[in-house]
Amino acid sequence: MSYPDQRTDDEWRAVLNKGEQFRILREKGTEPPGSGKFDKHYPSEGVYGCAGCGTPLYKANHKFKSGCGWPAYYDSLPGAVTRHEDRSFGMARTEIVCSNCGGHLGHVFKGEGFDTPTDERHCVNSISLTFSPEDKVEGEKKESKA
Repeated sequence: MSYPDQRTDDEWRAVLNKGEQFRILREKGTEPPGSGKFDKHYPSEGVYGCAGCGTPLYKANHKFKSGCGWPAYYDSLPGAVTRHEDRSFGMARTEIVCSNCGGHLGHVFKGEGFDTPTDERHCVNSISLTFSPEDKVEGEKKESKA
C-alpha cells in the first residue's frame, strides 16, 4: 500500500531513534509488555500522534485501562489509522498503521467485552507514539517528504 509520506528506510533511520523506533515503526516489531512510557499514562485531555510523522492518531479520552501491557484505545481519529490483515505468527490479526506514513502502531482486537463504545481495543506500542497535552501533536504535523 502507498502512503502520502514516502520516505526511504535511510530517511526514516535519520529521524527515528537508533534501534527500537525503527524496528517497531518500520519493521513491524513489538515492545515488551509493560515497558512503554504511555502504558500507564492517563491524561484527561490531549492527543497521541505518530512518532514517525507526527500525524494525530488518538484522543486521550479514548484511552482506557485494558491491563494488556500496552496503551489501549477504543477508537482512533477519523482516517488516521489504516487496518491490514496480519497473518504472521500463525494467526489472523488486524494490524494498524499510521495512514500518513504506514508506521506500524500495533493491532486492533474486537469483541473482548470491554465497556467501551466500540468494543474494540487498539493495542499500540508506546514507542510508536508521541503525546501533546493540547489538541494537536507537538505543534503541527511534521512535513512529509512525498
